[in-house]
Amino acid sequence: MCGIAGVVKCGGANVVDSGDLRRMCAAMGHRGPDDEGFYLKGQAGLGMRRLSIIDLATGHQPICNEDGTLWIVLNGEIYNHATLRRQLEARGHRYKTQSDTETVIHAYEEYGRDCVKHFKGMFAFAIWDEKARRLFIARDRFGIKPLYYSATSKSFIFASEIKSVLAQKDLRAELNRACLPEFLAFGYVSGEETFYKGIHTLMPGHLLELDEHGDLLIEQYWDLKSHDENINHNSTYYVEQYRDLLEKAVSSHLTSDVPVGVLLSGGLDSSAIAALMTKERDAALQTFSVGYSEQPYSELPYARVVAKHLNSAHHEVLITSDQFFNALPKLIRQQDEPIAWPSSVALYFVARLAAAHVKVVLTGEGSDETLAGYTRYAFTLKNAAYNHVYKAVVPGAVRSLVRERIGNSSWLSAPMRRKLSHTFLARYGETWNSLYFDNFFSAFGFQDQKKLLMPDFTQELKEGAVYGNVLKYWKHSQGEMLHRLLYTDIKTYLVALLMKQDKMSMAASIESRVPFLDHELVEFATSIPASVQLRGISGKQVLKKAMAELLPDSIVNRPKLGFPTPWQSWLSGKRLNSIEEMLLERRSIERGFFRPSVIRKLFTEHRGNHWDHSDRIWRLLNFELWQRVCLEGSSNERLNVADEESSLVQH
Repeated sequence: MCGIAGVVKCGGANVVDSGDLRRMCAAMGHRGPDDEGFYLKGQAGLGMRRLSIIDLATGHQPICNEDGTLWIVLNGEIYNHATLRRQLEARGHRYKTQSDTETVIHAYEEYGRDCVKHFKGMFAFAIWDEKARRLFIARDRFGIKPLYYSATSKSFIFASEIKSVLAQKDLRAELNRACLPEFLAFGYVSGEETFYKGIHTLMPGHLLELDEHGDLLIEQYWDLKSHDENINHNSTYYVEQYRDLLEKAVSSHLTSDVPVGVLLSGGLDSSAIAALMTKERDAALQTFSVGYSEQPYSELPYARVVAKHLNSAHHEVLITSDQFFNALPKLIRQQDEPIAWPSSVALYFVARLAAAHVKVVLTGEGSDETLAGYTRYAFTLKNAAYNHVYKAVVPGAVRSLVRERIGNSSWLSAPMRRKLSHTFLARYGETWNSLYFDNFFSAFGFQDQKKLLMPDFTQELKEGAVYGNVLKYWKHSQGEMLHRLLYTDIKTYLVALLMKQDKMSMAASIESRVPFLDHELVEFATSIPASVQLRGISGKQVLKKAMAELLPDSIVNRPKLGFPTPWQSWLSGKRLNSIEEMLLERRSIERGFFRPSVIRKLFTEHRGNHWDHSDRIWRLLNFELWQRVCLEGSSNERLNVADEESSLVQH
């Protein structure tokens, strides 16, 4: 695990400045506090910061092949590298280290660009071919590890973090206006664009080749396959097969020369990982949990049940609201982009706790998106079925009136209005955008944005700018509706979650691994029929049955909380006033993005409990803070709360 960076000067006339490369690596020193390394020769330069996990003694990067003509930097882990090594050595390749990075470069020698199809793991790597003067970059299938780049006629720059790309002295941070509509809706950008003009992300499952003239080729090397819906087995088959594949995935993810723990929420996913880790290893497991003093939002009691059941060495951290708000600007700077979910802050604190004890943690990320764990999946299937009947028997004018009454009626409480707003009664059932995307993701839908944005932005605003990326995957998906929903979320929502996981864990200089995203496991999981995966509005039935003998029933069948935070309850009084004041400050208004009258109305409605606007306030706050800390370089943004370290509690 590390941070990687590189520069290639196009045309061959210029050489890479070593100072530029060192600044790029220094900007992400938190990703690799143990070591750094550089390769510079003519028009190409590679750099890395290393967090030593495997082959501590000789795993220094960059690493070259036998004759020194290929050089590589890698961020991530190749879990099947030992098997690949034996195969490559049998073909005559000679190793000088025990690292998985060297296996990648020998696999590239052997298989060329198809080498990526042989790897099981999480990775973003870059190989410079001195003879061909060609750069080869690849990113893992799900986007567990990040890779950003900027390409101009003069140079190609890449790195694990945007701040490292921007460390190049001839680049500056500038807002990419095209990303604002999707961000306001979903909280993240799901395509190759980033918040920064001219900086892109290499998409998951893609590779990139750059020749000496600067010509760029980007191709997809992997995608989830559609499955024959007519081939169904009984539920026992799916449970047994999934359990076997998951055990193998967890075992492979334990490969390490340093201590390994688990981030334990107390939910089924992380508890399943912890149980299988305990089954695999004899030593007591190290578990780490985060919670809040506000009990309804804290999962610590569940985590304690699991820790006691597994007899783990358990550690906890409690976060106060003051700590949360004070950490937010720093973490936005760390992530380089606005933070999509409040849970990112909690993830940082528990990662920091874990880093005091281990260097690697396993997490339960990826289970919900591959096993239909969110209630929105089953709810959407029912919503779509009811909506089909509703449209057939109720005239359009009546349906419009019902939608209007649910949205504006004063006799409905905010919680009741929120619940009804998710049903087919309040949705515009003619479009999938309303029935699914607006229903469960969007803070500001297309119509909301037309009201919020200033005139010059509304002139640019097209509906495709809001939903274009997700609809591309939805239209490409195949199979029954559940599988189409999973495919779309794996390609969009999950990628954003993994970015959160990477950035917050690396901010604490700790490696996080996600066994649920072993690609063979995912390919099997997404072939499971909805009839086996769902029961009522509850998903993950296969995982629940697979874990029944290893975990208490109170954990296996507990209600899903989804890493909650007390964000909604914190939005009151002085703190709510402070956020409103920030969003309506002169510097904020002069940016010219949002109508002040709409922002004032939003806060008035929230205070009066007419509407719960907590998600919208989160979006607006994060966007404003991002501009201040990442575009303007402000380092003292605060929300009138106590010092971050004053009340941190650890057990």
